Amino acid sequence: MPDTTEQVPVGEVIGQLLPYLRRYARALTGSQRTGDAYAAATLEAIIRDRSIFEGGQSPKVALFKAFHAIWTSAGAPIEGREGGIEARAQSHLAALTPNTREALLLAIIEEFTTSEIATIMGVGEDEVDHFLSVARRELEDSVSGRIMVIEDEAIIALDLQSIIADMGHAITGVARTHGGAVALANKERPDLILSDIQLADGSSGIEAVNEILAAAGDIPVIFITAFPERLLTGDRPEPAFVITKPYSEKQVQLAVSQAMFFSSTETLNV
Repeated sequence: MPDTTEQVPVGEVIGQLLPYLRRYARALTGSQRTGDAYAAATLEAIIRDRSIFEGGQSPKVALFKAFHAIWTSAGAPIEGREGGIEARAQSHLAALTPNTREALLLAIIEEFTTSEIATIMGVGEDEVDHFLSVARRELEDSVSGRIMVIEDEAIIALDLQSIIADMGHAITGVARTHGGAVALANKERPDLILSDIQLADGSSGIEAVNEILAAAGDIPVIFITAFPERLLTGDRPEPAFVITKPYSEKQVQLAVSQAMFFSSTETLNV
């Protein structure tokens, strides 16, 4: 990814970075609709004033800084018509210590440095360290639940099970195929689904999840993929929680805690 806007036109740079801004905004709000609304508002602000890219920081830091200017000034979701799962997500968000999850998501999911997070959020580095400490403590208090894994690679499945178990969650089982996933969910309804995109039988993990959600109702879902940009287009119903392969243990832990905290998802029509 280019570090300066001199190498590539600003519009092209923003286009390359936009999927990651959507990923962050969705995880932050627990909702595709609300997260994408904030991302869109950020783009509108940049169209009106591109001076934010003249501050000497990297384009990604500048873009996320513009987002946070919108986020902190809004005080409420831009989309005001949420109901059900999205309303619950916003209610949960309002109960959290301000700035803590923002800092943790920026550090773990987007892999910004402490200095970069301080620039994005407009605070000191000591404050960032404090936010990260509080966020980790709050997430440790998240409820535990039953998690189903849909993953066809045995080593990855074992790794995910180990991470989940160490967090104190129960594992309902591991499915490698579309049919196996549906059967496992019918046997014991999970509280959360952690799913790969491509399965052993050539089927789609998204299709398997959609079938499960159609029968079981609202269950939070985290997708793991080597190509996150394909699920972050903003052109269709897409997940709020996406982990990029190769992932770190901390990324899985944070995504699971986030999804369990919000307990929300949206059916995907991909």
